[in-house]
Amino acid sequence: MNFFDATIYGIIQGLTEFLPVSSSGHLALLPHLLTIEDPGVAFDLAMHLGTALAIILYFYRDIIILLRDSFQLLNFKRQLTDGHRSAFYMILATIATGVVAITLKDFAQDYGRNSTFIAINLFLFGALMWASDSLCKQSQEVVLKQKGQAKKAILIGLLQSVALFPGVSRSGITLTTARFMGISREEASKFSFLLSLPLIIGGAILKLPKAFSEQASFDVGTCLFGVFVSFIVGLLTIHFFLKFIKRIGLVPFALYRFAIAIIILLVL
Repeated sequence: MNFFDATIYGIIQGLTEFLPVSSSGHLALLPHLLTIEDPGVAFDLAMHLGTALAIILYFYRDIIILLRDSFQLLNFKRQLTDGHRSAFYMILATIATGVVAITLKDFAQDYGRNSTFIAINLFLFGALMWASDSLCKQSQEVVLKQKGQAKKAILIGLLQSVALFPGVSRSGITLTTARFMGISREEASKFSFLLSLPLIIGGAILKLPKAFSEQASFDVGTCLFGVFVSFIVGLLTIHFFLKFIKRIGLVPFALYRFAIAIIILLVL
């Protein structure tokens, strides 16, 4: 692992963590495409922490408000505001993700990195993304601040856990689920970004024992450089994705997923 390889890893992680094209799928395939040794769980963990820092910096105001409203939910006598409901739905979605993710994580790690399986996931969930964005209307209101939306939040959280399998895409499955429910692209994108933070941090904690036990195939300097690259690229990706998602929609990303799936099947 050299600085060039770390740069490529950082760019791919920073782009694909937030775009609905599957970061884990791309990172699993990079060792084949770059003909380098798979750097392993520890390096993959570091790349994800770089994008987690990007989320924290970009949405720090929203995160502070969510944390404040979450703690205020402990006061049962307090009248609920839109912010309290939004925090409650975020908590429900996070719990739903965590419960299923803990159940599926070992199976996904053992069998999910097969290139054919990744290609199938890219194509299948790309088709669902296309259908959700093309066929479903967009609500003009912020859905996940209204009363009675707990079931939608839980369903988004449950399906987000499927992204443990490379090729599915965490942002892709959450956006697809939200769009099938009529939630607008802008709201779905922001909810997806904020919901990803507990998953990334939780996943990092669960991977720590394996990361410490494995033999690293990189040095600390190249790893830190890759983290820096993923952080910067992640910030730029969040900014421009939120800026242009209303205009470009999700279909171009579905087409990209189809193309990558075909390339994987032909080349690998």
